[in-house]
Amino acid sequence: MRRMIFESEHEQFRDSVRRFMQAEVAPHTDRWREAGMVDRETYLKAGAQGLLCVDAEERFGGAGISDFRFNQIIIEENMRHGDIGFYINLHNDLVAPYISKLGNEEQKARFMPGIVSGETILAVAMTEPSTGSDLAGMKTRAVKKGDHWVLNGAKTYISNGILGDLIVVAARTDPDRSHGISLFLIERGMEGFERGRKLEKMGLKSQDTAELFFNDVKVPEANLLGEAGQGFKYLARMLAQERLVAAIGFTATAQTAFDLTLEYVKERRAFGKPIGAFQNTRFKMAQMRAELDMAQTYVDQCVLLLNAGELSAEDASAAKLLSSELEARVMDQCVQFHGGAGYMEEYRISRMYTDARISRIFAGTSEIMLEIIGRGLGLDERKMN
Repeated sequence: MRRMIFESEHEQFRDSVRRFMQAEVAPHTDRWREAGMVDRETYLKAGAQGLLCVDAEERFGGAGISDFRFNQIIIEENMRHGDIGFYINLHNDLVAPYISKLGNEEQKARFMPGIVSGETILAVAMTEPSTGSDLAGMKTRAVKKGDHWVLNGAKTYISNGILGDLIVVAARTDPDRSHGISLFLIERGMEGFERGRKLEKMGLKSQDTAELFFNDVKVPEANLLGEAGQGFKYLARMLAQERLVAAIGFTATAQTAFDLTLEYVKERRAFGKPIGAFQNTRFKMAQMRAELDMAQTYVDQCVLLLNAGELSAEDASAAKLLSSELEARVMDQCVQFHGGAGYMEEYRISRMYTDARISRIFAGTSEIMLEIIGRGLGLDERKMN
């Protein structure tokens, strides 16, 4: 189905992004998977190409474009023609907004130019070893000591944990409130800030995920992001965009898997004819095509709602839920149509299958998405009793 949300300027931008991904990202994917991380230079190249934080103010080197369709295009083209482990979406759309929207003028002037150029790679650290994503159970602590804070604790499963130069860290600052959390900007090289092992994962082999440790890290008051004690509110405010970003990526990878498989079933022959000529193949491919178009339309509509400032938590959760579950079904069916080849690491569909398993877990599990949507219907036990 032809997508109706893009204009000519978006399509021109898509062409340039596609060329960048094909030239500067795709040729390195095998090496990055072996190394377990991408090259830092790729962020610098993306910055020089104007692909980092297009919404950043021009005074910081950005284009000042607040239209999220441009961000959507970068995500889609990276998924199709780049490398899923190149976490440009984390840098651009999940972490940079914390600084551009919550940071004061001094913080933005200090950090945003490097973020836009690619010299400063971003990460966010919320998840902890014993509590997962349960923010109310967070054990990392920050205590005010005169003109600075002292940070202690540990985080795990942190994307860009090795590459990250500037990390937004959530820590408890009010022990008497379950949501008494603050956000801090932790910089590479701060004394007491250490990185643990680079974690080995089922998929996303080229994306570095790590443990982080904070041992009496002295954090200047100037690195407190926003107001003290308001971190939970800030994190909740960003979640709708985070889940939409995830949905954009999941839909794009599912579309890519479909395209790879459509080409394969037209060429692969069995019993004297292409396997795409069998009724079962036709029907399964047709079903996927219809579901992909439906999901893409919903995600596109959510992007327009985000642009209008009207994207709700429920709508974003639905987009994340539907796209991740659909991606899983599509990947499984596409591997099946590839037969034994689909199980071989040398085939892209095999790598995509394992990469996609995390989709129903991070940015909120499918079960959490269902809970949010259900509560939005008024089906909340606490309010119904």
